[in-house]
Amino acid sequence: MITFDECGDMLDEIADSLPVELYRQLNGGIVLLPETKLHPCAVNNDLYILGVYIQDNLGKSIKIYYGSIMRVFPNKTKEEYKEILRKTLAHEIRHHNEYLAGVDDLILYDKQQISNYLHSKGY
Repeated sequence: MITFDECGDMLDEIADSLPVELYRQLNGGIVLLPETKLHPCAVNNDLYILGVYIQDNLGKSIKIYYGSIMRVFPNKTKEEYKEILRKTLAHEIRHHNEYLAGVDDLILYDKQQISNYLHSKGY
């Protein structure tokens, strides 16, 4: 397990390593939050949100949920956590860039993933 501060440092390092062009118009930045965020479609409290891309009247931002990551991946090495953070951030950055481009591919993929999850639970 890593601490919240270690997670923040890793996330900063990952974000700094990516091309700055990916962040155009991301005026709310990337925020690491301590909470655990349960997905609204969770069956038996077993589906958590690791990160979200938000566009609202305050701007565009990415939120990463430290608590959710620790809940879903409780016993990983630091390198494994770094890879989880990299994949989570890349996913949310893709949402941002697809939003700017007017494309819904990743949104459709995410919806299919939730549909598959619910189907696996008998719904």
